[in-house]
Amino acid sequence: MAIKIGVLGGDGIGPEVCQQGLKVLDTLCELRGFDVERIEWPYGADHCMATGGPGKGVVLPDSIWSEIKELDAIFLGAIGDPRFEAGFLEFGIVGSLRFKLDLYVNLRPIKLYSEDLCPLKGKGVKDLDMLVVRENTEDAYAGIMGFLKKGTPDEVAIQEMIYTRKGVERVIRYAYNKCMERKKAFKLSLVDKANAIRAHDIWRRTFAEVGKEFPKVTQDAMYVDACTMWMVKNPESFDTVVTTNLFGDIITDLGAMLQGGLGIAAGGNINPGKVSMFEPIHGSAPKYKGQNKANPLAAINAMGMLLEHVGRPDEAALVEQAVGGLLATKRVASLQAGAMPCDKIGDLVANEVRVLAGDKPRKPKPRK
Repeated sequence: MAIKIGVLGGDGIGPEVCQQGLKVLDTLCELRGFDVERIEWPYGADHCMATGGPGKGVVLPDSIWSEIKELDAIFLGAIGDPRFEAGFLEFGIVGSLRFKLDLYVNLRPIKLYSEDLCPLKGKGVKDLDMLVVRENTEDAYAGIMGFLKKGTPDEVAIQEMIYTRKGVERVIRYAYNKCMERKKAFKLSLVDKANAIRAHDIWRRTFAEVGKEFPKVTQDAMYVDACTMWMVKNPESFDTVVTTNLFGDIITDLGAMLQGGLGIAAGGNINPGKVSMFEPIHGSAPKYKGQNKANPLAAINAMGMLLEHVGRPDEAALVEQAVGGLLATKRVASLQAGAMPCDKIGDLVANEVRVLAGDKPRKPKPRK
């Protein structure tokens, strides 16, 4: 039976990096003999402008939800455009998909593939290999907000943090299970701010209670400010992390920079066993749109995560090995936009996948 995915290239460089992820997917389909059916959607800034613009144009049509029901996963490029108010498209598309599909886990691997990519002095590949499990549907992102006397000197803006026992417990249990699957240090770190945000007591209590089901896992709780310091000073002390939506958003971008930048960082928006969405964590970078300058490795890594989700772990491992090998041997010249053409990097990864699968010999071209 064919794997069914929806492809939402979105805005800016999104369609370009998506195409390279799909190129690697097509290579794997050819090599391993499995089929993928794709629905490609046009939704994003250009489509919204063409159908009426801000406030009138189509962001996501109602018809998309019946199409999504038939899918195994969604592959997203990037969303965001300066022609729209900040957050309008992001919440209207990404937020809508997260909340309506109940994608309550945001999964962010943070792994260093080559020492020269890490900005930390004296830290190498063995020091940075952590997994962050971020709650993805609650907290300040739930949309409970409002303004009073907007536009006046007396304006008041309020946005509520909200945590439910169900929401906290399910993501914490997911994190414990992931920690067990990793078979690394069997250590799960809870990151919160329970000393100042007293509502975070629900995280502390739930973390301890669920932890009784996982006696092999060492429980570690820390405040988010301490977490950021330790990620820089001793990244090797982390195995698996579980945290709130807001703090997860922040510390995973720090983690992305430690592993080399947003150009290789990927994430999954997951409802275990159901339709889930995978994306590079970078933005749409509209200044590079259509120039073939974007680095697609993050999107390719996201495709690897998608393959893991749909039951192709061997192919997912090939993607990670290919990307990691190209970085470790310095055959990708740089992670900076424009250092290598986007499609050239996609070709390199597809070729490396073939090499790892025994399909053709490698011809290394190290970067200087």
